[in-house]
Amino acid sequence: MLILAATPIGNPADASSRLRDLLATADVVAAEDTRRVRRLASDLGVEIGGRVVSYFEGNEARRTPELVAELEAGRTVLLVTDAGMPSVSDPGYRLVAAAVDAGLDVTTAPGPSAALAALAVSGLPVDRFTFEGFLPRKTGERDRALAALADEPRTMVFFESPHRTHETLLAMASALGPDRRGAVCRELTKTYEEVRRGTLEELAVWAGPGDEERVRGEITVVVAGAPPRAYDDETLRSMVADRESSGMSRKDAIADVARETGVRRRSVFELVHR
Repeated sequence: MLILAATPIGNPADASSRLRDLLATADVVAAEDTRRVRRLASDLGVEIGGRVVSYFEGNEARRTPELVAELEAGRTVLLVTDAGMPSVSDPGYRLVAAAVDAGLDVTTAPGPSAALAALAVSGLPVDRFTFEGFLPRKTGERDRALAALADEPRTMVFFESPHRTHETLLAMASALGPDRRGAVCRELTKTYEEVRRGTLEELAVWAGPGDEERVRGEITVVVAGAPPRAYDDETLRSMVADRESSGMSRKDAIADVARETGVRRRSVFELVHR
């Protein structure tokens, strides 16, 4: 069986008792950083019982068939990354996909998650959200990615490196609006944990050059979704008419416009038939 186990995102005390057991009993421990997993085991007072191998971005393609062979031989493979859940902006997806394709069992030992922890303390709506991970490094690609998210109604979660946080917040303020609310979560669960809340413009100023201490450590940025657009009566009628002209029935056109705009279906119906 392949087991994906979440590791602490900062505080070793957040490790589950199940993670401790798995580190001690798994036949193979595949770790993003073998030194870190050994240090974690030491902090937890656990002796790793199986073979420890590296599994990171640089060797995923080569290592995956080897680990699948271990699974096919009946061994338990434990996959861990430096922090949080494997495959969430970390190595893991390739191995899971290969194991599933081979008809092998895959399960998880859930636990800490920087994305969920940041959402919980952000003060922003969390009933619906989207995880965007790391934005592209190149300026043009990053700006196009943010432009595509300008109308995203759900709360958005991003990972970012400390030295790019200021530039990213400036880009977000430009693409999403300087008054859009956000939160920068730094060093969650660690000694110097800090959550800074405000508009994207305020956060960019806070994270600006001149005080690099502010953005040290692990960074998660949470940004509010776009506010609902206001649709006047004529716009709604036009949207229904456009769909009808493309071959959609009036009933389906009304339902589709209601879904897209968030306006009640009955209200759209009455506008069209008024």
